[in-house]
Amino acid sequence: MRYEGVVYRPPSEANSLIIQLTIGCARNTCTFCSMYMNKKFRVRSLEEVQEDLQMARTYYRDTKVKRIFLADGDALIVPTKRLLKILEMIRTLFPEVERISTYGAPRDILVKRQKELEELKAAGLDLIYMGIESGADEILSDIQKGVNAAEMIQAGQSVKAAGIRLSVTLISGLGGKENTVLHATKSAEVVSAICPDYVGVLTLMVEPETPMAQKISAKQMIQLSPQEILDELAIFIKNLDSKGTIFRSNHASNYVSFGGTLNQDREKILMQIQQAREQEMYKPEYFRGL
Repeated sequence: MRYEGVVYRPPSEANSLIIQLTIGCARNTCTFCSMYMNKKFRVRSLEEVQEDLQMARTYYRDTKVKRIFLADGDALIVPTKRLLKILEMIRTLFPEVERISTYGAPRDILVKRQKELEELKAAGLDLIYMGIESGADEILSDIQKGVNAAEMIQAGQSVKAAGIRLSVTLISGLGGKENTVLHATKSAEVVSAICPDYVGVLTLMVEPETPMAQKISAKQMIQLSPQEILDELAIFIKNLDSKGTIFRSNHASNYVSFGGTLNQDREKILMQIQQAREQEMYKPEYFRGL
C-alpha cells in the first residue's frame, strides 16, 4: 500500500484496510492538533485511489477484508459524485466488506445536502466519525474549530437522519480549569441533542508545536489534573441524556478507562469514576498517547 506521511485512524479501526482519499486536513486550524501540520492538503485523484484499491485486493487476495476506513482527516470533503464512484469500486473489489467508515468534519457534513448523505448511505458508507471536541461556543471559537454548537448539532442530526451510524468524540480538559463546568455541561447538551450511536471521550494531550501549547506556556490556560479531569467527566455524564448511545473513555490518552451504554449505565459509570478518583487509579503520563 502507498501511504503519504503518518496515517491516523480511530482506535476501533485498528484492523481495517486504510485508503487515503485525501492527504492531510483541509482546514488544519484546530489549536490543539498537530496531526497534519507537516502535510500539504490535497484530494487524491480517482485514479490514485483506484490503483490503491486494486493493489490492496491483490495483496489481500486470500484474505477477507471486513472493514475499510477512508482517510485522512476529512475524507468527506471529497465531492459526492467521486465518493459514490469510490464506494462502488470498494463494493466491486471487496464484496465481503461489512463496514466502510470515514472521518467527517462538521463543516464537510454541512456542505452535503441531505439527499447526498442518503446516497452515500445507500452506496455503502456505514459510519462517520465526527469530532465535536466541545459543546461550548466559547471553547469552539478559541480552538478555531470552524463551527459553533448549533452547527455541530445540525451536522450530527443530518448524519443520523441519513441512516448513517455516527461516532462523536470530545476532549476532556479542552477548556482548561476555568471552563470545566462550561465545557462539561455544554458538551452534554450537544451530545444529548444529537443522540449519536457512539460517544468517545479523549483527554487533552498538549503537543509542543501547537498554539495551545504556547497559550499554556504563557499561563493563559491552566491544564486540569487527573483528578479534575475525572470531576469534569462526572459532570458531563450527569448532564447527558442520550438513550442507547454507547459511551467509551478508553483512548490511549485517558488516565482511566470507562464504558457503558447510556442512559442505563449512568450510575454505574459515575460510581466507577468516583472509585477511580478516591483510589487515584491513574495511568502514568508516559503511558498516555495519541
